[in-house]
Amino acid sequence: MAPIRWPAPAKLNLFLHVNGRRPDGYHELQTLFIFLNHGDWLEFEPLAGTDLLTLSPAIPGVPDEQNLIIRAARLLQARLPSPRGAHIKLEKVLPMGGGIGGGSSDAATTLVALNHLWQAGLSQDELADLGVQLGADVPVFVRGRAAFAEGVGERLQPVELPSAWYLVLKPDCHVATAAVFQDPDLPRATPKMALHNLLEGEWKNDCELLVKKRHPEVANALGWLLEYAPSRMTGTGACVFAQFEDEVAARKVLAEVPKGWDGFIAKGENISPLFVTLQQVSDWGIAKR
Repeated sequence: MAPIRWPAPAKLNLFLHVNGRRPDGYHELQTLFIFLNHGDWLEFEPLAGTDLLTLSPAIPGVPDEQNLIIRAARLLQARLPSPRGAHIKLEKVLPMGGGIGGGSSDAATTLVALNHLWQAGLSQDELADLGVQLGADVPVFVRGRAAFAEGVGERLQPVELPSAWYLVLKPDCHVATAAVFQDPDLPRATPKMALHNLLEGEWKNDCELLVKKRHPEVANALGWLLEYAPSRMTGTGACVFAQFEDEVAARKVLAEVPKGWDGFIAKGENISPLFVTLQQVSDWGIAKR
C-alpha cells in the first residue's frame, strides 16, 4: 500500500495587529488566519519498539534539536506508553522565513499524523497544547479551521470567510520572526477591537512598515503587486499577497510577475487540507474494519 501523503498547508494572516508586549517578552496579537490549498507534503513510516526518528531529506543548516518536525515527534513520543519511532519523508514546497507558516505547518502535520498512525489517542486540545510549545502558529494548523486569534496566537475563534483566490509572492530574502518582534521600532500599541469591528474595518499588518524598511525586496514586491490589487504582507514576512475573486484573475497577474520572482496562486480554505486528509484516513480505517 502506498504511504499516505499528509499535507502541511500554507496560511495567510489576512490582518495582524500587535496590541502590546507582555512581561515575559511575548506580544499580544490579534490576527486572522486562513489556509491555502498549497504547501509541503509529509509521509510517515511508523516504527514499533524503537524511538528512532529520521527525516529525509534533512533540511540544510537545521539540526534535529531545532527542526520542528523532529521536535514535534519527540513531544508526542513523550506521551506514549511504549516506544514508537518513524521514518519521515518531507517534500518541501513552502519557503523558510516566508511568513506563510512552513515550519509551524510541518510541526502540526507531524503531531496530527503521528497521533493517528501511532494510535496515541490524544485529543485535538492536547495536540494544540503540545503545538504551542513549538510555536504560536502551530495550534491553528492543528485545529484546522480558519480562525481569529488572540493572545500570542493561541486563543482561537473559528470563522467562515468568503471564497477567494490569492496570489503570493516570495521576495528573495529571509525575515527572522524573532528579529521583527525584538525590533524597538515595531509598533506595539494597536488598540484591541471586537472581531465584528475588525472584519468590517481596513485590514493591515503592523509588522509591514518595519519589514519594508529593513528588506527592500519586500517593499519592491508590495509596490509591484499594489498596481494590480490591494496587497499586504503575511505574518512577519517576507511573503506578500493580494486577493482575487477568481482563479482566472489571479493567473492573469501571475503571468505578469517579473522574471526571476517566485510566486504562486492558491485558493483560500476555511477547512485545512490536513483536516480533510485526517477525516479521509479515519473514514477509510473505519470502512476497512
